[in-house]
Amino acid sequence: MEIKKELPEVFNDFGEMRKKSFLAAYEMKQKNIPFVGTFCTYFPQELAMAMGACVVGLCSTSDETIPEAEKDLPRNLCPLIKSSYGFAKTDKCPYFYFSDLIVGETTCDGKKKMYEYLGQFKPVYTMELPNSQSPVALELWTKEVIKLKEKLESHFEVTITDEAVREQVKIMNNVRRALKEFYSLCKNEPVPMLGQDMFKILYGSTYKFDKANLAGEIHALTEKIQKEYEENPNKYPKAPRILVTGCPIGGGAEKCIKAIEDNGGHVVVFENCSGAKSCDREVDENNPDIYAAIAERYLSIGCSVMTPNPNRLELLDRLIDEYKVDAVVEVTLQACHTYNVETLGIKRFVNEKKGIPYMAVETDYSTADIGQLNTRMAAFIEML
Repeated sequence: MEIKKELPEVFNDFGEMRKKSFLAAYEMKQKNIPFVGTFCTYFPQELAMAMGACVVGLCSTSDETIPEAEKDLPRNLCPLIKSSYGFAKTDKCPYFYFSDLIVGETTCDGKKKMYEYLGQFKPVYTMELPNSQSPVALELWTKEVIKLKEKLESHFEVTITDEAVREQVKIMNNVRRALKEFYSLCKNEPVPMLGQDMFKILYGSTYKFDKANLAGEIHALTEKIQKEYEENPNKYPKAPRILVTGCPIGGGAEKCIKAIEDNGGHVVVFENCSGAKSCDREVDENNPDIYAAIAERYLSIGCSVMTPNPNRLELLDRLIDEYKVDAVVEVTLQACHTYNVETLGIKRFVNEKKGIPYMAVETDYSTADIGQLNTRMAAFIEML
């Protein structure tokens, strides 16, 4: 008989998914299942999945290995890059260890130079990501998607069929729809769950290797939360509704979510890479050219590396309205120049067009600024 878990336990299960899947990864490697390690949401994972590979994110979000990384890399480099390199150099990341091929994209200068050094540890393939979303850029990116397919075929000595790619596109579109339905629960007022718990699901789901069944798991969780909310809609009192945007915020940077909710706010939606940005758009399954469809979907991601970057503003515009957001908090990592420079444009958009308060937080993966974060968040939320 299946034992049904309470919601806090389910949230924690997903929160621990990255660690729990280490063993699953080991078991898959024993079966000679290939692993492709990635660093960014621009990676078109359907292609690797179509050859039966396991796709796993390698962006480490801890300061544990940064001192070792700083022996090779500049100290004033983005902590995400230093952490990623440090875990590879020290061999402390099981996913990096299991990966047969690392695929990166030329998202920022720091990352693309770091990929060169990663090549001393593992085979690395770098996709040329355009820095705009123009028709010419889309043409280039479509060619890069096809080149990636050819690289996977030659490296792993496999054939990737169009039919297999289309099947994985359907699976991933189902996952995107399920995750979007899940986080849409927080359109309700009061909220049915904390932002901290929502983030555990969004981040943890990326380490669920069985993508074919992931959508069903998320649907079941959504129904469970909805049922409990109908029975007890006032579990969480009304509070200022906060949208979080900016850099990837897994691991150490989750302290920002906690600081918001410990000081009287509710995070109702994440625009970041682990949130709406990675789920909002689907691949067009009806496009006769499936590779062009994949390229169009991934290039449309509204990341700060794009110039101009209208898709980020379009998504923020919709989310602020749909989630009845009271204020926006932008979390940027130190030395992440594209996001740090773009904060001015986001502040103007939020303040002037949407007419709500905005605050920018610059941080890293350490715990040194937790006291300062709490002080700033308390003052910001009290103002609301």
